[in-house]
Amino acid sequence: MQVPCLPVRQTYMGLRVLELGAVIAGPFAAMIFADLGADVVKVESPNGGDDSRRMPPSFGGQSTLYQAMNRNKRSLVLDLKSEAGRDAVLRLANRADVVIESFRPGVSDRLGIGYEALRLRNASLIYCAISAFGQSPSGRGLPGYDPLIQAFSGLMSMTGDPGAPPARVAASVIDLTTGMWAAMGIMSALARRAQDGRGRYVESTLIDSGYMLLCHQISSMLATGDVPTRIGSASPIAAPYEAFRTADGWLMIAAGNDASFGRLCKALEVPELLDREEMRSNAGRVAHRHELNAVLQQRLVQKDSATWTAVLEQAGVPAGPVQDLDQAVRHPIMAERAMLAVPDGASAQRASVLRVPFDDARPPSMRAAPTLGEHSAEILREIGFGAEQIESMLGIKEPARKH
Repeated sequence: MQVPCLPVRQTYMGLRVLELGAVIAGPFAAMIFADLGADVVKVESPNGGDDSRRMPPSFGGQSTLYQAMNRNKRSLVLDLKSEAGRDAVLRLANRADVVIESFRPGVSDRLGIGYEALRLRNASLIYCAISAFGQSPSGRGLPGYDPLIQAFSGLMSMTGDPGAPPARVAASVIDLTTGMWAAMGIMSALARRAQDGRGRYVESTLIDSGYMLLCHQISSMLATGDVPTRIGSASPIAAPYEAFRTADGWLMIAAGNDASFGRLCKALEVPELLDREEMRSNAGRVAHRHELNAVLQQRLVQKDSATWTAVLEQAGVPAGPVQDLDQAVRHPIMAERAMLAVPDGASAQRASVLRVPFDDARPPSMRAAPTLGEHSAEILREIGFGAEQIESMLGIKEPARKH
């Protein structure tokens, strides 16, 4: 018997997600579903909860990193090594649609809450395991954090200026993209479950995300034998396609084809470049990047970034100033895109967080990230624990409820 395929929004509104993750990758994947309306229960350790709770800076007494990754969720404190904690997870998994965990390989099985244990109790469960290197023998025991994977994957070796030390990409691109891949894998599994009713195992790893970010560099290296090196803001496949210094800052120019290069030369009043045979094709410009950049840099440093941005925009040349983060957030486009939202009950714009960037993820309201264990008692009641059990597990006495 086929299970009816519901509209995506309706499916997510009724979805139950159990999150056994910490810091960024797992919590980010779960938050995507929380923003879509799913009921996400986040299980946290009694020893301070998610590590990101203690990572600076803080606002309103809570880490801004934690706030950014955990809105719209409910927090449940459990000791997963205890019999009661394991029992609670099993009860939650019995009624969940999705479980997301980011333990090191083998940990969930040792705790008795791995995929095999859970699927025997809930055959329609989608189980997503997030780890650094997956289950492979060479990597399963290795530590996995975003900068370590940036280093391991080769990304860091090609980031930065020539001759300078390797640089980490400032954004946590490995963690965030791993969370995105996890969410996409889960969505795919949910779509297939809607057809056959079966649960599935989904794996998302930091190293796979790192390799995928470098997909065209890897293809190029395998084809040519040339190992990419650090070239600053430049691109190895087009020129001029990098940041140039102006009288007051930096300007990014992306003249990636012959037509835009011709317009650039005219706008900058350097027509002599077009008279040179080696500058008439993109491949030639890439090969003679240093000579090309010397001419452009000499001209661009004569005026400020705003002036050149206006000149090049008028000429139809892709270009724009290199902004700092404050300038980028204050630009009218941020407001027009409605990317920032102040969670319900927050007292200031400074508590804003970014919504998930697709139109279906614009909930009418947004709950702030929960305090540690904020929803423990209510969740335990929902899955059948009595008042005495809850008191024993949480070390608190439940208030008498009115009938």
